[in-house]
Amino acid sequence: MPDVSFYLLASGSAQERYVFACKLIEKAYRNGTACYVLTDHAEQSQLLDNLLWTFRAGSFVPHQIYDGQAPEFGNVTLIGHRQAPDAWRGTLLNLSAHCPENFQTIGRILEILDNDETTKAAGRQRYRQYQQAGIDIATHKL
Repeated sequence: MPDVSFYLLASGSAQERYVFACKLIEKAYRNGTACYVLTDHAEQSQLLDNLLWTFRAGSFVPHQIYDGQAPEFGNVTLIGHRQAPDAWRGTLLNLSAHCPENFQTIGRILEILDNDETTKAAGRQRYRQYQQAGIDIATHKL
């Protein structure tokens, strides 16, 4: 069973949600944790890919858009709208509106919700799915 954490942002800004995601990705990278970022579509993946280069001066997080192929180097953050690679056991940061497939096999799932009603409604649905699977969920209000 994965460790699941929900981060609840006070802001309704999608941009602030993405910047917070970059901070979590950077923290995972510095801790040597493999991270997959699940998005809803290719445009969202590209937006996050671009933001990881610019969100903080001096920050460097090796990352790439996941195209179905394993990365050439280790500890590279993968970003994609496809499901995580088979047998993914690292951290999955979910920025999509749905639960990751095979979420019970993932080591850790991070969910970031901003104060937008659509985002919160989708987040509540995922929260219920995790609960129904018997997973303990940590919630962090920011």
